Amino acid sequence: MPFGLGFGETVIIFAVFLLLFGAKRLPELASGMGKGIRDFKRSLNGLDENSIQANAEQNYLQSTPAPQVPAAAPAAAAPVASAESEKVAQ
Repeated sequence: MPFGLGFGETVIIFAVFLLLFGAKRLPELASGMGKGIRDFKRSLNGLDENSIQANAEQNYLQSTPAPQVPAAAPAAAAPVASAESEKVAQ
């Protein structure tokens, strides 16, 4: 076991935490500690939120193919006259 603690000591420590903080609060504390550790590791590596977002955006742009542009339709030989243009012509 870590830190030289046996199974019994670990269970007792967990029970004390459960009594102090309650079952609802323990997952919130654990996730907060995980986020803190992640942020600490990122700061050690020199990464910040902006560089992470820029890297994710760059990876997304590289992974998506360029949109296909359809070829232009061939022009009709004779333009179709509308009802309004026929009235103007008369």
